[in-house]
Amino acid sequence: MREQPEQQAPPVQRLRIRYAKRGRLRFTSHRDFSRAFERAVFRARVPMAYSSGFNPHPRISYAGAAPTGSASEAEYLEIALAEVVDPVAIHQLLEESLPDGLDILEVVIAGPGSLADHLQASRWLIDLDLELSVAEDAVAKFLAAEEISVERMTKKGLRTFDCRAAVGTMSVEPGDRGSQIDVLLRHGVPSVRPDDVLTGLRQVAQLETPVGGVLLTRVAQGPLLEDGTVGDPLV
Repeated sequence: MREQPEQQAPPVQRLRIRYAKRGRLRFTSHRDFSRAFERAVFRARVPMAYSSGFNPHPRISYAGAAPTGSASEAEYLEIALAEVVDPVAIHQLLEESLPDGLDILEVVIAGPGSLADHLQASRWLIDLDLELSVAEDAVAKFLAAEEISVERMTKKGLRTFDCRAAVGTMSVEPGDRGSQIDVLLRHGVPSVRPDDVLTGLRQVAQLETPVGGVLLTRVAQGPLLEDGTVGDPLV
């Protein structure tokens, strides 16, 4: 019989981490980031807990990763540790081990429940090279619609879904590129992304050409509060 692998001890502490993707590093895919983060915890000598089995790996749980190409100030993950540590010290060690643009913003001791359960909505800023009056007209038509069907290629093939249903609030104001749309998206299945909202805006406003110079930035992610805002998942 094949020798059974050694069973790892259960974690003694869990930490939740908020990090940012900025500048050119917004083009880092989720897989690339996970590799960079695993190298960072190894270089920083963080006392990680490991999974059992023939190929043990550090216990890192990712949740709600932003699409490749979008910037974010509100990305989250959780790590499980084999020793009790000071979150402030881990913050400093990881910050020194990651490249500029992948920035650790906050490290706290994990609270009850699953991290993913606390990520119910996101607030996005969409900066467009578009005249303000045109953007205002598109937003008004989007909000007036009961349903807006869009298509996107997923791992399971081409999917059609309603992007309007996921939008909680949407507003527009002048921006550095022309217009800036502030939109709150409820998380669901299938997940509606800010680029899906852009596709819906193009449809309802009958924009003949694609909107150029787009910058997508997630500024908040967390529980959806009763007042319709996004809360802090680390509280």
